[in-house]
Amino acid sequence: MNESVKSSGEDIVAQIDKFDELPDAPPRRRLKLSWVGKLSALVVFFWIVIVAIGPSIAPYHQMDFAADDSFLPGDSEFLLGSDYLGRDTLSRILWGARTTIGISLLATLGAYFIGITLGIAAAVKGGWLDLLISRVNDAILSLPSIMLGLIAIAALGSSIPILIAMASVIYATSVFRIARALALDIMVQDFVEAAKARGEGIWWIITHEILPNAAMPLATDFGLRLVLVVVFISSLSFLGLGVQPPTADWGSMVRENLQGLPYDSYASIWPALAIASFTIAVNLIVDDISAESGGSLARKMI
Repeated sequence: MNESVKSSGEDIVAQIDKFDELPDAPPRRRLKLSWVGKLSALVVFFWIVIVAIGPSIAPYHQMDFAADDSFLPGDSEFLLGSDYLGRDTLSRILWGARTTIGISLLATLGAYFIGITLGIAAAVKGGWLDLLISRVNDAILSLPSIMLGLIAIAALGSSIPILIAMASVIYATSVFRIARALALDIMVQDFVEAAKARGEGIWWIITHEILPNAAMPLATDFGLRLVLVVVFISSLSFLGLGVQPPTADWGSMVRENLQGLPYDSYASIWPALAIASFTIAVNLIVDDISAESGGSLARKMI
């Protein structure tokens, strides 16, 4: 009896020693951007500032018919000229930044909340829950995002809250795939097994092991997702199905002022350049982060 108890005690000690020797989670490295990444970060920071204070510093309100004529060239009073209704193009771009970037940012955050929550839940719980969520997710992913957007707008309308909710659901599908894949990969790591052996609960493992180790790939994907949402919202507005007039929006500004191109008006070029500058800058930052981290699962799954 004593020998049996002694043997069992030694086995338990051996198991504890075994888990004590397991590695901790890998350390997080400090992010370093190249000069291209830093320049891109300045561009993104500029537009974020414009989102915050743009309407306050705009020379005119977004709905003011300030100019005497439409498609006026740039001058000292109207730096970027006027649009097809005689409104100041610069003011409309400053106001439109809050609309376009604001909607896209809120929609991306919503997509991340939905996608990460469902992705980690599916990975941790597994079984029928994983199967159910994955099949529904695959069904939504099988349809083009613009088609889903058109269907949702036809059914629900195109108010700003509906646009945000619609884009959140559509792009949460891709976030779900990435979050689930990351969580499944992290769950089988030695440091997670060690945490389980110590008696840590699943919530502790999610908050202390899964989320911290998935942060870099998810941050990379956030930038990519934000770019896609900006293009998606701008595309809907360009088609006349997104943000409705007279609210300033970069996509609708491009569509409304295309008729000015034969008259050498750049009223449609400036908002297009605004979209390009923001999306390209975000994409360059994502590329820099991805290169610094040796490539990411998020980038590979896009």
